[in-house]
Amino acid sequence: MINKYRLEGKVALITGAAGGIGEAAARLFVEHGAFVVIADVKDELGDQVVASIGPERCSYKHCDVTDEKQVEETVVYTLDKYGTLDIVYSNAGILGPLAGVLDTDMKALDKVIDVNVCGGVAMIKHSGRAMVARNIHGSIICTASAGATRGGLGPLGYTASKHALGAYGIRVNCVSPLGVATPMICTTPGIKRFQLDPDFIEQKISSVSSLKGMVMKPKDIAEAALFLASDESACINGHNLVVDGGLCDVIDTFPVNVLKGAVELLQWSISRVTVASILSKLVPRCIYDLFSSKCR
Repeated sequence: MINKYRLEGKVALITGAAGGIGEAAARLFVEHGAFVVIADVKDELGDQVVASIGPERCSYKHCDVTDEKQVEETVVYTLDKYGTLDIVYSNAGILGPLAGVLDTDMKALDKVIDVNVCGGVAMIKHSGRAMVARNIHGSIICTASAGATRGGLGPLGYTASKHALGAYGIRVNCVSPLGVATPMICTTPGIKRFQLDPDFIEQKISSVSSLKGMVMKPKDIAEAALFLASDESACINGHNLVVDGGLCDVIDTFPVNVLKGAVELLQWSISRVTVASILSKLVPRCIYDLFSSKCR
C-alpha cells in the first residue's frame, strides 16, 4: 500500500518553483507532508505561491541559479530554516530563442547553458556537499527534456553526479517532460506572438501523441518527481524518467531539420558538460513546428 503522505517530515528545495512544473511539485510535495523551500527569481510570484500553500509548510528564497553564491546561500537557508535537506528538485530552466542552429545567437545560447546546465550543476554540487556532510541519504532530481533522448543519443549520462554521490547513498535522477503547456512555454516570444492559449497547445500536442485521451499537465510531471523523491524509488539511481504522453513515439512526424538541429545542439551541449541537469530545451522548436502551419 502506498503511504498517503509519501514525504512526511522531509524537507525539499525546489528551484524554478514560482510557476509551472516547479509550482505543481511544491504543492504536491507539501500535500504529501514535506516542508518546501521555493527558490526562484520571480519574487512576487514566489511569494504568492507561498501565501497560497501556507507559510507554515513552505517559504520563498530568491535564487538565480547562474550565481553559484546564491545557490550555496539557498542551500544554507534551507538547512538553517528546517534543519535538514532531504530532497532537491533542480527544475529552474529557460527556453531561449526558437532559432535554428544556423541562426543561433551565441550569447543567448550561453545564457541557456548557464541556467539549464551550469545552474543545475551548481545546485547538485552544493546540495550534494550538504547531504554528504550530514550523512543524509537524499534524493536529487533534475528536470531535463524528452527531446534530449532523440536523434540516437539515448538518455543523457549522469557520470558527474551519479557516481560521485551514489557512494554516499544519495540518488540522482531526472524527469524528462515534453509537451507541457507551462507559462514558460506559452510566454516564449516565438510562441507568444501566435497568441495561443494553454488549452490549444495541450490539445494540439495530445492529438499527435500515441497516448490518446490524455492531456498532460504540470502536475503529471510533479507526480513523477514525487515518485523519485519518495522512498518508493529507493533503489533507483541515474535514471531518466521520460514523461511525454507517448509523444516521442511519433517524433518522426516532426520535420527532419528539427531533428538535425536537435542532434547538433545536443552534441555541442554534451561537449560542454555531461550531467543529469543538462537541458537541451528543444521542446519549443518542436512545438513551433507543430503550430506554425495553423498560425501562418
